[in-house]
Amino acid sequence: MKVKVQTLDGKAAKDADLELSDAVFGVEPRADILHRVVTWQLENRRGIARAARERSDVARTGKKFGRQKGGGTARHGDRKAPVFIGGGKAHGPRRREFDVSLNKKIRALGLKMALSAKAKEGLVIIDTLELKDAKTKALAGQLAKSGWGKKVLVIDGESVNSGFALAAGNLKDINVLPAVGANVYDILKHDTLVLTRAAVEKLEARFNG
Repeated sequence: MKVKVQTLDGKAAKDADLELSDAVFGVEPRADILHRVVTWQLENRRGIARAARERSDVARTGKKFGRQKGGGTARHGDRKAPVFIGGGKAHGPRRREFDVSLNKKIRALGLKMALSAKAKEGLVIIDTLELKDAKTKALAGQLAKSGWGKKVLVIDGESVNSGFALAAGNLKDINVLPAVGANVYDILKHDTLVLTRAAVEKLEARFNG
C-alpha cells in the first residue's frame, strides 16, 4: 500500500511515496476483535477499590461485655459492632479487582486492525515532527494549514520530538505518543492518526520481529 508523505504544513515531502506493509496496515477490521481489545484496555485502567474492614475483619474481643439485662444499656454482644468506635463498618466497600487477561495474539491483531481502519480513512504520514519554532502559536498555525481534523493523535518513533511535544502541550485536541505507546483505544478515539516515518518503521518492526 503506497501513501503520500507530507510535511507539517500539509505539503508534499521530498520522498513523497512510502510503502506500508499490508500485514500491518492492510488487515480487514473486525468489530468483535476491536471491541474485545478496547474492553480489555479500559478494564485494566480501572483502579482497585479499597475495601473497608467489616465486622469479621476487626481485631476486637468477641466476648459479651455486659449483662443481658439490668445494666441500663443496650444488649450488645461484642465490641466489633458498627455502633462502637473501632468497630467494623456496616455494608462497607468490598475489594474488587479488574485484572482481565487477553491473548497476546488478539491484542496484536486488534492493533493491526485499528491501524488498518485508519489507513482506509483518517491516516496521515508525515516526514518528521521537527519544528523551526517550538511555540504553540506557530504549531497551531501550521496544523490549521494541514487540515487534519478536530481530534488528532500523533505517534512518533522511539521517543516524541521534544520541541513538538512542548508546542503541542497546550493544544487540547492534539495528543502525542511514542510508537511503543500505540494502542487500539487511543487510535480509534481520535478522528485522525498521524504517523511519522520513524513511527511506521517502529510499528512494522514490532510486528515483524
